[in-house]
Amino acid sequence: MYLITVFGNLLIILAIISDPHLHTPMYFFLSNLSFVDICFTSTTIPKMLLNIQTKSKVITYAGCITQMYFFMLFAALDDLLLSVMAYDRFVAICHPLHYMVIMNHRLCGLLVLMSVIIIVSLFYGTSLGVYLSSVATHNSYSSAIASVMYTVVTPMLNPFIYSLRNKDVKRALRSVLGRETRKGSIDWDRKSVH
Repeated sequence: MYLITVFGNLLIILAIISDPHLHTPMYFFLSNLSFVDICFTSTTIPKMLLNIQTKSKVITYAGCITQMYFFMLFAALDDLLLSVMAYDRFVAICHPLHYMVIMNHRLCGLLVLMSVIIIVSLFYGTSLGVYLSSVATHNSYSSAIASVMYTVVTPMLNPFIYSLRNKDVKRALRSVLGRETRKGSIDWDRKSVH
């Protein structure tokens, strides 16, 4: 599931970057969401997989704090990017004639930058203190299942939900994958000739 998440989101980013038709605000936000999803799952899953392999649940205090910092950072950034994407769709639906004027490159960049900055301040202001001061006990098995659901399953499904149902992204992915296949077949043909 982790590999599907990483490669699926990387494919979306590659398709958006490589296709000039996808250089619009909606796809700019979508590529940022895919990047954040990769980072979000990469904060916890590799350590979890290592723990499963070594049958050890040990983590240092500094490692735990670092992991929680990035986990909360990317989780909140994910939520804010989804909010920005909702605003983008609102403008596209309610003000279609003014869409390109309202959602210009500068505003799109500022919206992503603001998301990165409503995250850092929130984290340092509240999240760390609340997390460290919490002493509530939970059922570890149900907590583990819930953790896997929102740290692995949701980021894995985001490329399918937001991208693969979109005909422009499908076309771009076919182009990227087709281009790679054609390069491979051309190289293979050259080798067979020699």
